[in-house]
Amino acid sequence: MENSGTTQSCWMNVDVTEYQPLTGDTEADVCVVGAGIAGLSTAYQLALEGKRVVVLDARGVGGGETCRTTAHLSNAFDDRYHHLEHMHGEEISCIVAHSHTAAIDRIEAIAQFERIACDFRRVDGYLFTPPDASNAELGKELEAAHRAGLHNVILVENPPGTRFPLGPALKFSGQGQINPMAYLEGLAKAFVTRGGRIYGGTHVDDVADGSPTRVTTRDGYTVTAAATVVATNTPINNRFIIHTKQAPYRSFVIGMAVPKGAVPWALWWDTLDPYHYVRLAGALDNGLNLLIAGGEDHKTGQADDAEERFARLASWVRERFPVVGEVLYQWSGQIMEPVDALAFIGRNPGDNHVYIATGDSGNGMTHGTIAGMLLSDLIGGRDNPWRQAYDPARKALMAVGEFAKENINVAAQYTDWLTAGNVDDLHAIPVGEGAIVRHHLNKVAVYRDPGGALWALDPSCPHLGCIVEWNSGEKTWDCPCHGSRFDKSGQVLNGPAVANLNQVEVPPVQVSGWKPASENKSRHG
Repeated sequence: MENSGTTQSCWMNVDVTEYQPLTGDTEADVCVVGAGIAGLSTAYQLALEGKRVVVLDARGVGGGETCRTTAHLSNAFDDRYHHLEHMHGEEISCIVAHSHTAAIDRIEAIAQFERIACDFRRVDGYLFTPPDASNAELGKELEAAHRAGLHNVILVENPPGTRFPLGPALKFSGQGQINPMAYLEGLAKAFVTRGGRIYGGTHVDDVADGSPTRVTTRDGYTVTAAATVVATNTPINNRFIIHTKQAPYRSFVIGMAVPKGAVPWALWWDTLDPYHYVRLAGALDNGLNLLIAGGEDHKTGQADDAEERFARLASWVRERFPVVGEVLYQWSGQIMEPVDALAFIGRNPGDNHVYIATGDSGNGMTHGTIAGMLLSDLIGGRDNPWRQAYDPARKALMAVGEFAKENINVAAQYTDWLTAGNVDDLHAIPVGEGAIVRHHLNKVAVYRDPGGALWALDPSCPHLGCIVEWNSGEKTWDCPCHGSRFDKSGQVLNGPAVANLNQVEVPPVQVSGWKPASENKSRHG
Protein backbone atom coordinates (compact mmCIF):
# COMPACT_ATOMS: atom_id res chain seq x y z
CA MET A 1 0.00 0.00 0.00
CA GLU A 2 1.08 3.59 -0.59
CA ASN A 3 2.04 5.22 2.71
CA SER A 4 4.23 7.82 4.36
CA GLY A 5 7.66 6.18 3.97
CA THR A 6 9.56 3.35 2.32
CA THR A 7 9.82 1.00 5.31
CA GLN A 8 7.05 -1.55 5.74
CA SER A 9 5.28 -2.29 9.01
CA CYS A 10 3.94 -5.73 9.83
CA TRP A 11 0.37 -4.42 9.36
CA MET A 12 0.77 -3.43 5.73
CA ASN A 13 0.00 -6.92 4.42
CA VAL A 14 -3.70 -6.33 5.18
CA ASP A 15 -5.76 -5.98 1.99
CA VAL A 16 -7.25 -2.51 2.27
CA THR A 17 -10.06 -1.36 0.00
CA GLU A 18 -8.91 1.28 -2.48
CA TYR A 19 -11.35 4.17 -2.67
CA GLN A 20 -11.49 6.31 -5.80
CA PRO A 21 -10.63 10.04 -5.83
CA LEU A 22 -13.18 12.81 -5.61
CA THR A 23 -14.08 13.88 -9.15
CA GLY A 24 -16.45 16.79 -8.58
CA ASP A 25 -17.88 19.22 -6.08
CA THR A 26 -20.07 17.73 -3.37
CA GLU A 27 -21.69 18.59 -0.06
CA ALA A 28 -22.32 16.82 3.24
CA ASP A 29 -23.23 17.41 6.85
CA VAL A 30 -19.62 16.78 7.88
CA CYS A 31 -16.37 16.54 5.92
CA VAL A 32 -13.55 14.59 7.57
CA VAL A 33 -10.01 15.13 6.29
CA GLY A 34 -7.90 12.07 7.07
CA ALA A 35 -8.73 8.35 6.95
CA GLY A 36 -6.65 7.22 9.91
CA ILE A 37 -7.87 6.12 13.33
CA ALA A 38 -9.10 9.59 14.38
CA GLY A 39 -10.78 10.42 11.09
CA LEU A 40 -12.56 7.11 10.59
CA SER A 41 -13.57 6.79 14.26
CA THR A 42 -15.20 10.23 14.01
CA ALA A 43 -16.80 9.53 10.63
CA TYR A 44 -18.19 6.17 11.79
CA GLN A 45 -19.74 7.66 14.93
CA LEU A 46 -21.33 10.51 12.97
CA ALA A 47 -22.73 8.04 10.42
CA LEU A 48 -24.30 6.03 13.25
CA GLU A 49 -26.11 9.24 14.22
CA GLY A 50 -27.49 9.64 10.73
CA LYS A 51 -25.12 12.36 9.52
CA ARG A 52 -24.08 12.52 5.86
CA VAL A 53 -20.29 12.27 6.04
CA VAL A 54 -17.53 12.54 3.43
CA VAL A 55 -13.96 11.38 4.21
CA LEU A 56 -11.02 12.64 2.12
CA ASP A 57 -7.47 11.29 2.24
CA ALA A 58 -4.43 11.93 0.06
CA ARG A 59 -3.55 8.22 0.12
CA GLY A 60 -6.25 5.97 1.53
CA VAL A 61 -7.42 4.14 4.62
CA GLY A 62 -4.62 4.10 7.21
CA GLY A 63 -1.99 5.22 4.71
CA GLY A 64 -0.56 7.96 6.95
CA GLU A 65 0.69 7.16 10.43
CA THR A 66 -1.94 4.66 11.60
CA CYS A 67 -0.32 1.91 9.51
CA ARG A 68 2.89 2.63 11.46
CA THR A 69 1.54 2.36 15.00
CA THR A 70 2.23 -0.56 17.33
CA ALA A 71 -1.46 -0.42 18.35
CA HIS A 72 -1.18 -0.55 22.12
CA LEU A 73 -4.64 0.12 23.56
CA SER A 74 -3.83 1.49 26.96
CA ASN A 75 -5.00 3.70 29.79
CA ALA A 76 -1.44 3.68 31.15
CA PHE A 77 -0.89 7.25 30.04
CA ASP A 78 2.54 7.51 28.41
CA ASP A 79 3.33 10.92 29.96
CA ARG A 80 2.52 9.49 33.41
CA TYR A 81 -0.37 10.40 35.69
CA HIS A 82 1.74 12.05 38.37
CA HIS A 83 3.16 14.42 35.76
CA LEU A 84 -0.30 15.04 34.32
CA GLU A 85 -1.70 15.76 37.78
CA HIS A 86 1.12 18.21 38.49
CA MET A 87 0.43 20.02 35.20
CA HIS A 88 -3.36 20.05 35.18
CA GLY A 89 -4.73 18.87 38.51
CA GLU A 90 -6.49 15.76 39.76
CA GLU A 91 -9.79 16.42 37.95
CA ILE A 92 -8.14 16.46 34.52
CA SER A 93 -6.09 13.39 35.40
CA CYS A 94 -9.34 11.55 36.20
CA ILE A 95 -10.83 12.63 32.87
CA VAL A 96 -7.80 11.32 30.97
CA ALA A 97 -7.92 7.94 32.74
CA HIS A 98 -11.67 7.63 32.14
CA SER A 99 -11.49 8.65 28.47
CA HIS A 100 -8.69 6.22 27.58
CA THR A 101 -10.45 3.41 29.43
CA ALA A 102 -13.65 4.24 27.54
CA ALA A 103 -11.73 4.25 24.25
CA ILE A 104 -10.48 0.68 24.79
CA ASP A 105 -14.04 -0.39 25.60
CA ARG A 106 -15.32 1.42 22.50
CA ILE A 107 -12.85 -0.30 20.16
CA GLU A 108 -13.80 -3.68 21.64
CA ALA A 109 -17.51 -2.91 21.26
CA ILE A 110 -17.16 -1.77 17.64
CA ALA A 111 -15.06 -4.80 16.72
CA GLN A 112 -17.70 -7.11 18.20
CA PHE A 113 -20.74 -5.26 16.85
CA GLU A 114 -19.35 -4.93 13.32
CA ARG A 115 -17.71 -8.38 13.41
CA ILE A 116 -14.30 -6.97 12.54
CA ALA A 117 -11.60 -9.65 12.58
CA CYS A 118 -8.78 -7.48 13.90
CA ASP A 119 -7.16 -9.74 16.53
CA PHE A 120 -8.56 -7.65 19.39
CA ARG A 121 -7.26 -9.05 22.65
CA ARG A 122 -7.45 -7.95 26.29
CA VAL A 123 -4.04 -8.10 27.95
CA ASP A 124 -2.31 -6.82 31.05
CA GLY A 125 0.27 -4.05 30.80
CA TYR A 126 3.45 -3.58 32.86
CA LEU A 127 5.32 -0.35 33.51
CA PHE A 128 8.85 -1.06 34.75
CA THR A 129 11.98 0.91 35.54
CA PRO A 130 15.52 0.28 34.21
CA PRO A 131 17.71 -1.86 36.52
CA ASP A 132 19.76 1.09 37.79
CA ALA A 133 16.82 3.48 38.27
CA SER A 134 15.05 4.46 41.46
CA ASN A 135 11.67 2.87 42.11
CA ALA A 136 10.34 6.18 43.40
CA GLU A 137 8.87 6.85 39.93
CA LEU A 138 6.67 3.77 40.25
CA GLY A 139 5.50 4.78 43.71
CA LYS A 140 4.46 8.24 42.53
CA GLU A 141 2.71 6.80 39.49
CA LEU A 142 0.84 4.18 41.53
CA GLU A 143 -0.58 6.82 43.86
CA ALA A 144 -1.47 9.16 40.97
CA ALA A 145 -3.13 6.34 39.00
CA HIS A 146 -5.29 5.49 42.01
CA ARG A 147 -6.27 9.14 42.42
CA ALA A 148 -7.19 9.17 38.71
CA GLY A 149 -9.62 6.31 39.36
CA LEU A 150 -7.50 3.38 38.15
CA HIS A 151 -7.85 1.42 41.39
CA ASN A 152 -6.92 -1.91 39.79
CA VAL A 153 -3.33 -0.78 39.19
CA ILE A 154 -1.04 -2.70 41.51
CA LEU A 155 2.67 -3.07 42.20
CA VAL A 156 4.10 -6.49 41.30
CA GLU A 157 7.51 -7.92 42.05
CA ASN A 158 8.34 -8.88 38.48
CA PRO A 159 6.30 -8.89 35.26
CA PRO A 160 6.08 -12.21 33.42
CA GLY A 161 7.58 -13.04 30.09
CA THR A 162 11.32 -12.64 30.40
CA ARG A 163 14.32 -14.05 32.23
CA PHE A 164 15.67 -10.52 32.58
CA PRO A 165 14.69 -9.07 36.00
CA LEU A 166 12.32 -6.32 34.89
CA GLY A 167 10.59 -5.87 38.24
CA PRO A 168 9.25 -4.30 40.23
CA ALA A 169 6.53 -3.00 37.93
CA LEU A 170 3.06 -1.50 37.91
CA LYS A 171 0.45 -3.85 36.51
CA PHE A 172 -2.33 -2.17 34.52
CA SER A 173 -5.09 -4.75 33.99
CA GLY A 174 -7.59 -4.67 31.14
CA GLN A 175 -5.43 -3.16 28.44
CA GLY A 176 -5.82 -4.18 24.80
CA GLN A 177 -4.19 -4.66 21.41
CA ILE A 178 -5.37 -5.05 17.81
CA ASN A 179 -4.20 -5.29 14.24
CA PRO A 180 -4.74 -1.59 13.41
CA MET A 181 -5.12 -1.94 9.64
CA ALA A 182 -7.60 -4.81 9.93
CA TYR A 183 -9.60 -2.69 12.37
CA LEU A 184 -9.54 0.36 10.09
CA GLU A 185 -10.57 -1.71 7.06
CA GLY A 186 -13.55 -3.04 9.01
CA LEU A 187 -14.39 0.41 10.36
CA ALA A 188 -14.28 1.90 6.85
CA LYS A 189 -16.60 -0.79 5.47
CA ALA A 190 -19.04 -0.27 8.35
CA PHE A 191 -18.98 3.47 7.69
CA VAL A 192 -19.67 3.01 3.97
CA THR A 193 -22.47 0.53 4.73
CA ARG A 194 -24.13 3.31 6.71
CA GLY A 195 -24.02 5.70 3.79
CA GLY A 196 -20.61 7.24 4.32
CA ARG A 197 -18.39 8.20 1.39
CA ILE A 198 -14.60 7.80 1.29
CA TYR A 199 -12.42 9.36 -1.39
CA GLY A 200 -8.79 8.22 -1.57
CA GLY A 201 -6.07 9.86 -3.63
CA THR A 202 -7.65 13.20 -2.79
CA HIS A 203 -5.21 15.83 -1.53
CA VAL A 204 -6.70 18.71 0.46
CA ASP A 205 -5.14 22.13 -0.09
CA ASP A 206 -7.37 24.37 2.02
CA VAL A 207 -9.95 24.25 4.80
CA ALA A 208 -12.03 27.40 5.32
CA ASP A 209 -14.34 28.01 8.26
CA GLY A 210 -17.79 29.41 7.62
CA SER A 211 -21.44 28.51 7.22
CA PRO A 212 -20.84 26.20 5.46
CA THR A 213 -17.20 25.21 5.76
CA ARG A 214 -15.36 24.76 2.46
CA VAL A 215 -12.70 22.12 1.81
CA THR A 216 -10.74 22.58 -1.42
CA THR A 217 -8.78 19.75 -3.04
CA ARG A 218 -5.66 19.97 -5.19
CA ASP A 219 -7.74 19.02 -8.22
CA GLY A 220 -9.90 22.08 -7.68
CA TYR A 221 -13.00 20.42 -6.27
CA THR A 222 -14.86 21.69 -3.22
CA VAL A 223 -16.68 19.92 -0.40
CA THR A 224 -19.12 22.15 1.47
CA ALA A 225 -20.27 20.95 4.88
CA ALA A 226 -21.83 22.29 8.06
CA ALA A 227 -18.71 21.12 9.92
CA THR A 228 -15.25 19.90 8.99
CA VAL A 229 -12.90 17.70 11.02
CA VAL A 230 -9.14 17.83 10.26
CA ALA A 231 -7.62 14.53 11.42
CA THR A 232 -4.27 14.55 9.60
CA ASN A 233 -1.83 13.65 12.42
CA THR A 234 -0.93 17.34 12.64
CA PRO A 235 -3.34 20.03 11.39
CA ILE A 236 -2.94 21.27 7.83
CA ASN A 237 -5.42 24.11 8.41
CA ASN A 238 -3.67 25.73 11.37
CA ARG A 239 -0.54 27.65 10.42
CA PHE A 240 0.84 28.74 13.79
CA ILE A 241 -1.07 28.20 17.02
CA ILE A 242 -1.15 24.42 17.43
CA HIS A 243 2.33 23.96 15.94
CA THR A 244 3.86 26.06 18.71
CA LYS A 245 2.24 23.76 21.29
CA GLN A 246 3.45 20.38 20.04
CA ALA A 247 6.59 18.85 18.54
CA PRO A 248 7.10 16.05 15.96
CA TYR A 249 9.14 12.95 16.83
CA ARG A 250 10.18 9.86 14.89
CA SER A 251 9.75 6.61 16.81
CA PHE A 252 11.44 3.38 15.68
CA VAL A 253 9.93 -0.12 15.69
CA ILE A 254 11.21 -3.64 15.06
CA GLY A 255 9.39 -6.96 14.78
CA MET A 256 11.30 -10.08 15.85
CA ALA A 257 10.37 -13.75 15.59
CA VAL A 258 9.65 -15.48 18.90
CA PRO A 259 8.50 -19.09 19.58
CA LYS A 260 4.80 -19.44 20.40
CA GLY A 261 4.27 -19.60 24.14
CA ALA A 262 7.75 -18.30 24.95
CA VAL A 263 6.45 -14.83 25.78
CA PRO A 264 3.00 -14.21 27.29
CA TRP A 265 0.39 -11.93 25.73
CA ALA A 266 0.99 -8.61 27.46
CA LEU A 267 2.15 -5.04 26.99
CA TRP A 268 5.36 -3.69 28.47
CA TRP A 269 6.69 -0.13 28.84
CA ASP A 270 9.78 1.18 30.60
CA THR A 271 10.33 4.61 32.18
CA LEU A 272 13.38 5.61 30.14
CA ASP A 273 13.33 8.85 28.14
CA PRO A 274 12.69 8.05 25.35
CA TYR A 275 10.85 5.03 26.66
CA HIS A 276 10.52 1.55 25.10
CA TYR A 277 7.29 -0.34 24.44
CA VAL A 278 6.71 -4.02 23.64
CA ARG A 279 3.82 -6.31 22.61
CA LEU A 280 3.13 -9.57 20.79
CA ALA A 281 1.36 -9.85 17.45
CA GLY A 282 -0.37 -12.70 15.60
CA ALA A 283 1.03 -15.97 14.43
CA LEU A 284 3.77 -16.29 11.82
CA ASP A 285 4.72 -19.43 9.96
CA ASN A 286 6.61 -22.33 11.58
CA GLY A 287 5.12 -21.94 15.05
CA LEU A 288 6.33 -18.40 15.66
CA ASN A 289 4.80 -15.19 16.92
CA LEU A 290 6.05 -11.66 16.34
CA LEU A 291 7.39 -9.59 19.21
CA ILE A 292 7.09 -5.89 18.39
CA ALA A 293 9.23 -3.33 20.21
CA GLY A 294 9.55 0.40 19.74
CA GLY A 295 11.44 3.40 21.06
CA GLU A 296 14.72 5.27 20.42
CA ASP A 297 12.76 8.42 19.44
CA HIS A 298 14.30 11.63 18.13
CA LYS A 299 12.87 14.92 16.94
CA THR A 300 11.85 14.72 13.31
CA GLY A 301 14.53 15.98 10.93
CA GLN A 302 17.12 16.38 13.69
CA ALA A 303 18.98 13.06 13.33
CA ASP A 304 19.65 10.63 10.49
CA ASP A 305 20.86 7.44 12.12
CA ALA A 306 17.95 5.03 11.76
CA GLU A 307 20.11 1.90 11.41
CA GLU A 308 21.92 2.69 14.66
CA ARG A 309 18.61 3.17 16.45
CA PHE A 310 17.20 -0.08 15.07
CA ALA A 311 20.36 -1.86 16.25
CA ARG A 312 20.13 -0.37 19.76
CA LEU A 313 16.48 -1.35 19.92
CA ALA A 314 17.24 -4.94 18.90
CA SER A 315 20.00 -5.11 21.52
CA TRP A 316 17.62 -3.80 24.19
CA VAL A 317 15.04 -6.45 23.27
CA ARG A 318 17.51 -9.35 23.14
CA GLU A 319 18.82 -8.48 26.58
CA ARG A 320 15.32 -8.58 28.08
CA PHE A 321 13.68 -11.21 25.86
CA PRO A 322 16.53 -13.57 24.92
CA VAL A 323 14.15 -16.03 23.19
CA VAL A 324 13.68 -13.69 20.22
CA GLY A 325 15.10 -14.58 16.82
CA GLU A 326 15.86 -12.53 13.75
CA VAL A 327 14.52 -9.08 12.99
CA LEU A 328 11.77 -9.51 10.38
CA TYR A 329 10.42 -5.95 10.26
CA GLN A 330 11.74 -2.50 10.99
CA TRP A 331 9.95 0.79 10.44
CA SER A 332 9.43 4.24 11.92
CA GLY A 333 6.42 6.43 12.56
CA GLN A 334 5.71 10.02 13.51
CA ILE A 335 4.10 11.09 16.74
CA MET A 336 3.16 14.57 17.91
CA GLU A 337 4.16 15.42 21.47
CA PRO A 338 2.08 18.21 23.10
CA VAL A 339 4.03 20.45 25.46
CA ASP A 340 1.48 19.97 28.25
CA ALA A 341 0.98 16.20 27.80
CA LEU A 342 -2.65 16.38 26.57
CA ALA A 343 -3.93 15.84 23.03
CA PHE A 344 -5.74 18.63 21.17
CA ILE A 345 -9.24 17.42 20.27
CA GLY A 346 -12.01 19.93 19.69
CA ARG A 347 -12.85 23.16 17.89
CA ASN A 348 -9.88 24.66 16.06
CA PRO A 349 -8.84 27.90 17.81
CA GLY A 350 -10.46 30.87 16.09
CA ASP A 351 -12.94 28.76 14.10
CA ASN A 352 -16.62 28.05 14.69
CA HIS A 353 -17.22 24.95 12.59
CA VAL A 354 -13.77 23.41 12.02
CA TYR A 355 -12.48 20.79 14.47
CA ILE A 356 -9.08 19.14 14.89
CA ALA A 357 -7.58 16.01 16.45
CA THR A 358 -3.82 15.98 17.05
CA GLY A 359 -1.15 15.67 19.75
CA ASP A 360 -1.56 11.91 20.17
CA SER A 361 1.83 11.31 21.82
CA GLY A 362 2.25 7.56 22.43
CA ASN A 363 -1.48 6.83 22.81
CA GLY A 364 -2.58 7.29 19.22
CA MET A 365 -5.14 4.49 18.96
CA THR A 366 -7.03 5.52 22.08
CA HIS A 367 -6.68 9.24 21.36
CA GLY A 368 -8.11 8.65 17.87
CA THR A 369 -11.05 6.79 19.36
CA ILE A 370 -11.57 9.52 21.96
CA ALA A 371 -11.75 11.95 19.05
CA GLY A 372 -14.61 9.97 17.56
CA MET A 373 -16.62 10.15 20.76
CA LEU A 374 -15.78 13.75 21.69
CA LEU A 375 -16.04 15.40 18.27
CA SER A 376 -19.34 13.71 17.43
CA ASP A 377 -20.78 15.19 20.62
CA LEU A 378 -19.48 18.68 19.87
CA ILE A 379 -20.69 18.59 16.26
CA GLY A 380 -24.06 17.30 17.44
CA GLY A 381 -24.42 20.21 19.85
CA ARG A 382 -23.99 18.05 22.97
CA ASP A 383 -21.64 18.80 25.82
CA ASN A 384 -19.01 16.25 26.73
CA PRO A 385 -17.23 15.92 30.10
CA TRP A 386 -13.88 15.53 28.28
CA ARG A 387 -14.20 18.78 26.31
CA GLN A 388 -12.20 21.00 28.69
CA ALA A 389 -9.30 18.58 29.08
CA TYR A 390 -8.67 18.26 25.34
CA ASP A 391 -9.67 21.80 24.27
CA PRO A 392 -7.15 22.94 21.59
CA ALA A 393 -7.50 26.55 22.81
CA ARG A 394 -6.46 25.76 26.38
CA LYS A 395 -3.57 27.56 28.07
CA ALA A 396 -1.44 25.47 30.39
CA LEU A 397 0.62 27.80 32.57
CA MET A 398 2.55 24.90 34.10
CA ALA A 399 3.89 24.02 30.63
CA VAL A 400 5.55 27.40 29.99
CA GLY A 401 9.03 25.93 30.39
CA GLU A 402 8.40 23.08 27.95
CA PHE A 403 6.71 25.50 25.53
CA ALA A 404 9.79 27.74 25.59
CA LYS A 405 12.21 24.83 25.18
CA GLU A 406 10.43 23.41 22.13
CA ASN A 407 10.08 26.77 20.41
CA ILE A 408 13.70 27.74 21.09
CA ASN A 409 14.61 24.44 19.43
CA VAL A 410 12.46 25.36 16.42
CA ALA A 411 14.03 28.81 16.16
CA ALA A 412 17.49 27.26 16.18
CA GLN A 413 16.66 25.22 13.06
CA TYR A 414 16.45 28.41 10.97
CA THR A 415 20.20 28.91 11.40
CA ASP A 416 20.56 26.09 8.84
CA TRP A 417 20.25 28.79 6.20
CA LEU A 418 23.71 29.97 7.32
CA THR A 419 25.49 26.63 7.48
CA ALA A 420 27.39 24.66 4.88
CA GLY A 421 25.79 21.77 3.05
CA ASN A 422 26.16 18.10 3.96
CA VAL A 423 28.48 17.51 0.97
CA ASP A 424 30.73 19.68 -1.24
CA ASP A 425 30.72 17.30 -4.23
CA LEU A 426 27.57 15.76 -5.69
CA HIS A 427 29.54 12.58 -6.42
CA ALA A 428 29.53 12.05 -2.65
CA ILE A 429 25.76 11.43 -2.65
CA PRO A 430 25.24 7.64 -2.85
CA VAL A 431 22.66 6.07 -5.15
CA GLY A 432 19.24 6.13 -3.49
CA GLU A 433 20.22 8.83 -1.00
CA GLY A 434 19.85 12.58 -0.64
CA ALA A 435 21.82 15.48 0.83
CA ILE A 436 21.59 19.23 1.32
CA VAL A 437 24.20 21.16 -0.66
CA ARG A 438 25.10 24.82 -0.70
CA HIS A 439 25.40 26.57 -4.04
CA HIS A 440 26.56 30.15 -3.52
CA LEU A 441 23.94 31.85 -1.33
CA ASN A 442 21.33 29.15 -1.76
CA LYS A 443 20.78 25.64 -0.49
CA VAL A 444 19.52 22.76 -2.62
CA ALA A 445 18.08 19.35 -1.67
CA VAL A 446 19.61 16.80 -4.07
CA TYR A 447 18.59 13.14 -4.48
CA ARG A 448 20.43 10.54 -6.58
CA ASP A 449 17.97 8.00 -8.01
CA PRO A 450 18.75 4.27 -8.57
CA GLY A 451 19.80 5.07 -12.14
CA GLY A 452 22.34 7.63 -10.92
CA ALA A 453 20.41 10.71 -12.10
CA LEU A 454 20.25 13.73 -9.78
CA TRP A 455 17.05 15.47 -8.76
CA ALA A 456 17.15 18.89 -7.12
CA LEU A 457 14.55 20.61 -4.94
CA ASP A 458 14.17 23.88 -3.11
CA PRO A 459 14.67 22.66 0.51
CA SER A 460 12.54 25.41 2.06
CA CYS A 461 9.49 23.84 3.71
CA PRO A 462 6.34 25.49 2.29
CA HIS A 463 4.86 25.69 5.78
CA LEU A 464 7.19 28.24 7.43
CA GLY A 465 10.44 28.09 5.45
CA CYS A 466 12.59 25.76 7.54
CA ILE A 467 15.29 23.77 5.69
CA VAL A 468 14.34 20.09 5.30
CA GLU A 469 16.79 17.29 6.10
CA TRP A 470 17.27 13.90 4.43
CA ASN A 471 15.85 10.84 6.23
CA SER A 472 17.82 7.88 4.88
CA GLY A 473 15.65 5.38 6.77
CA GLU A 474 12.39 6.36 5.04
CA LYS A 475 13.94 8.05 1.94
CA THR A 476 12.11 11.28 2.70
CA TRP A 477 12.85 14.96 3.23
CA ASP A 478 11.77 15.88 6.78
CA CYS A 479 11.26 19.34 8.24
CA PRO A 480 13.02 19.73 11.63
CA CYS A 481 10.73 22.57 12.71
CA HIS A 482 7.15 21.26 12.61
CA GLY A 483 7.40 17.80 11.07
CA SER A 484 6.28 18.26 7.45
CA ARG A 485 7.57 15.38 5.34
CA PHE A 486 8.09 14.97 1.60
CA ASP A 487 9.04 12.02 -0.59
CA LYS A 488 12.28 11.98 -2.55
CA SER A 489 10.65 13.85 -5.43
CA GLY A 490 9.26 16.55 -3.14
CA GLN A 491 5.63 15.36 -2.92
CA VAL A 492 4.19 16.27 0.48
CA LEU A 493 3.48 13.25 2.72
CA ASN A 494 2.69 14.83 6.07
CA GLY A 495 1.52 18.25 7.21
CA PRO A 496 1.43 20.92 8.33
CA ALA A 497 2.68 21.73 4.79
CA VAL A 498 0.09 21.19 2.06
CA ALA A 499 2.28 22.14 -0.93
CA ASN A 500 5.15 20.17 -2.51
CA LEU A 501 8.80 21.15 -2.56
CA ASN A 502 9.58 22.99 -5.79
CA GLN A 503 11.96 21.47 -8.32
CA VAL A 504 15.04 23.55 -9.15
CA GLU A 505 18.03 23.25 -11.46
CA VAL A 506 20.67 20.71 -10.43
CA PRO A 507 23.75 22.64 -9.25
CA PRO A 508 27.25 21.96 -10.66
CA VAL A 509 28.97 18.79 -9.50
CA GLN A 510 31.45 20.84 -7.46
CA VAL A 511 29.21 22.98 -5.27
CA SER A 512 30.29 26.04 -3.35
CA GLY A 513 32.22 25.30 -0.21
CA TRP A 514 31.24 28.59 1.41
CA LYS A 515 30.68 28.36 5.13
CA PRO A 516 31.25 30.45 8.26
CA ALA A 517 34.74 29.91 9.62
CA SER A 518 33.36 28.29 12.78
CA GLU A 519 31.05 25.92 10.94
CA ASN A 520 31.75 22.21 10.57
CA LYS A 521 31.44 20.51 7.21
CA SER A 522 28.15 18.87 8.16
CA ARG A 523 25.59 19.62 10.82
CA HIS A 524 25.71 15.95 11.78
CA GLY A 525 29.31 15.35 10.89
